[in-house]
Amino acid sequence: HVQLVESGGGSVQAGGSLRLSCAASGYTYNRSCMAWFRQPPGMEREGVAVIESDGDTTYSDSVKGRFTISKDNSKSTLSLQMNSLKPEDTAMYYCAAKRGWCSWSSGDFNYWGQGTQVTVS
Repeated sequence: HVQLVESGGGSVQAGGSLRLSCAASGYTYNRSCMAWFRQPPGMEREGVAVIESDGDTTYSDSVKGRFTISKDNSKSTLSLQMNSLKPEDTAMYYCAAKRGWCSWSSGDFNYWGQGTQVTVS
């Protein structure tokens, strides 16, 4: 049974930082793509950052230079360090995983966490 559990969301003032974590279990973690998506209120889910099994990372233009995605294979955890947060970063953030190469389409991901809320004011 695959399970992804996010933590670390909360409320922060603009310019502040938050670190999200995603604990993965029951999953072949180190041969797949993992990613962070977000869904602002009333909007569609969008990709934020992805990390390939070899560690290569890619970011959406809206977060490039401010967010950093990383993973710890030994602990089966995925992280998202978010700096210089803006009100437009307010959203529910989701951890996701898929086999094979990364994709920016949420429909390609097989596994999802329950989400963690990030609010920037």
